Amino acid sequence: MLLEIVQYGHPVLRQKCRSIEHVDDGIRDLAKNMLETMYAADGVGLAAPQVNIPIQLICIDIPEDEDSVSLLKVDGEDRKLSDIMPLIFINPSLEPYGEMESCQEGCLSVRKIRASVARPKKVRATVTLLDGKTVTIDCDGLLARCFQHECDHLNGVLFVERVSSAQRLTLKSKLKRLFG
Repeated sequence: MLLEIVQYGHPVLRQKCRSIEHVDDGIRDLAKNMLETMYAADGVGLAAPQVNIPIQLICIDIPEDEDSVSLLKVDGEDRKLSDIMPLIFINPSLEPYGEMESCQEGCLSVRKIRASVARPKKVRATVTLLDGKTVTIDCDGLLARCFQHECDHLNGVLFVERVSSAQRLTLKSKLKRLFG
């Protein structure tokens, strides 16, 4: 079932999301619907607050031909993107590291806006999968950026707040025009 993706200005996008204590059929159904919604919107990541549910649940699906991901280890073992995608997880803990890299980002909750965001190139993410297994994922490229972007949503932070101050001035008027 397709869910409505809330847009910039909606109060849920500013909330710190609560942890999920246990995964039940409701969480599994929500994850399935979020994945379907993300695909329909041509996205690669979607966090639960983007569908108006302030819990720590994220779906990511990076295409396996994405060549920016050169580092991908799950619990210390080398993996391919196709081994772990789609990735659906709860209650993530992130440790971004490495040099900063600027890339264009967009967001399903901030339609029609793209901006350059500087983020660390690599991430070590500890996540709990829906089957209850906790894994540690070390990655770079689009997957690392997606982890950081989607986890920001769980803390009420949008990518437009991560831009340079000069870019923020330009975005402010665009956001006002688009979202009132």
